[in-house]
Amino acid sequence: MSADLTYRSRAVRALVLLHEEHLRRFVDTWRCALASSVSLPATDDPAYGSLGALGQHVLGAPGRYMVWMCEVLKLPEPGVRPVPDATAILRDAEEYMEHVLERWRAPLCGVSNEQLETPEYPSRWQTRYCIDAMLEHAVMHPIRHAFQLDELMKAR
Repeated sequence: MSADLTYRSRAVRALVLLHEEHLRRFVDTWRCALASSVSLPATDDPAYGSLGALGQHVLGAPGRYMVWMCEVLKLPEPGVRPVPDATAILRDAEEYMEHVLERWRAPLCGVSNEQLETPEYPSRWQTRYCIDAMLEHAVMHPIRHAFQLDELMKAR
C-alpha cells in the first residue's frame, strides 16, 4: 500500500492515497448499481452506454492519467495494462483495479512540491493541468461517478 512508501511530497502521498480510497469506493458503488440493475440516462457519450462501459471508463482513466503524468515529468513508463472491454470489466473489475492501484503507488514518489504546480501541460483532451491538478482530477473522477450512481439508486 502507498502508505508504506516514502514520498518526497506529502501532497502527492495524500492524493495517491485518496485516489485509492475513492476508486475502491467507486467499484463498491458500481457493483451495487449492477446488482440493482440501475439504468443510466440516455446519452450519446459511449462511456454511459452501459454500466459495463461506465466501469471501463472509470477504471481505465487512472492508467491514462498516470501515463500522462509520467510522460510530462519524463519518468519511466508505469506499465499500466489496457483496461478490459466493457463486458470483461464486469468480471475483472477488482483484479484490474488492484493492478492499476499497484501501478499508481511508486511512479510519483520522487516528485517534489515544486514540480506539482508548474509548469502546466496540455492533457490528452487539451485542458491544461499542472501535476497537482491532474492528481486532484484523478481523485474526483471516481467520486463524481460514484455520486451519480448513488443518485440513480436513490431515485429507484
